[in-house]
Amino acid sequence: MLNLISAGSNLLGLPEKINETFEDATGPEIAFVLIITALVLVLFIAVMIGILWVAMKINRGIFRRLEKKKGNSITLQFLEKAISLALIVVFVVIPLAGDRITQSLLGSTAVIGAVVGLAANDVIKDMFAGLEISIYKPFDVQSRVMLEDGRTGIVEKLTLRHIVLKMIDTTRIIVPNSKVNSMAIVNYSYLDEVPRSMEVKYPISYNSDIDLAKKVIQKTICENALTLNEDKYDESDPNSRTVYFLDLADSSIIIGATVYYSHDYRTEVVKDEINTRVFKALAENGIDIPYNYVNLVVRYK
Repeated sequence: MLNLISAGSNLLGLPEKINETFEDATGPEIAFVLIITALVLVLFIAVMIGILWVAMKINRGIFRRLEKKKGNSITLQFLEKAISLALIVVFVVIPLAGDRITQSLLGSTAVIGAVVGLAANDVIKDMFAGLEISIYKPFDVQSRVMLEDGRTGIVEKLTLRHIVLKMIDTTRIIVPNSKVNSMAIVNYSYLDEVPRSMEVKYPISYNSDIDLAKKVIQKTICENALTLNEDKYDESDPNSRTVYFLDLADSSIIIGATVYYSHDYRTEVVKDEINTRVFKALAENGIDIPYNYVNLVVRYK
């Protein structure tokens, strides 16, 4: 019981000589002091938790305001999580550790060696990788990226340990920061001022009017609300073309087009919209889209 009182006094930073006071104390006196010590300890913890709760609310409120002014970004997300971790250390870990432990940790050069040793740990690796990602920003929140294994998703969140990617089917992929930081990533949303683009191809029959097919495809693409294409083709400027005669296939002529669109739209959505409209427009203008077929010849003997 004396050891418990001693531990409580050390935790609260009371002088060590307080232990000597109880050497000759009776059982009821020790029980009374033990109860008081426990109550003070509980009150101390409650106050520290209360301060931590208020600090966390203030921290969250500040970052919500920053998000409204500057928009959500991986830098803000990482800083919010890092500050939250620092608040927990300051208001919970250090106070409960006691003065002696705190001074020993802060004043000892062994801390440097411990940090270096922990740097090999996966948790520390992920934290440092998250810091690098938040500083250099190879991508940001809402960026569309493709991982090395071919999976594509929208960056939804960056935490101290991992990145959350939202897939096309709304499932989430959780990837550790250290892995993301070490792999080559295709960022389809890099540099927002540059529009995204994709190439579409349409086969038409050999007897089709090629010039008419080009005009129909270009007009359909330019008039679509999801695209940024403008119908400004100038015969004197070959580079102004956005629709091309690409190839002669086995049973068709391949007409291709470059479609420009905003970062706000998913590639699959734009491709679906354009392909549907162009397919209908070609049919309405009497331009056939050939398909493979097999002639079966049956001989009777």
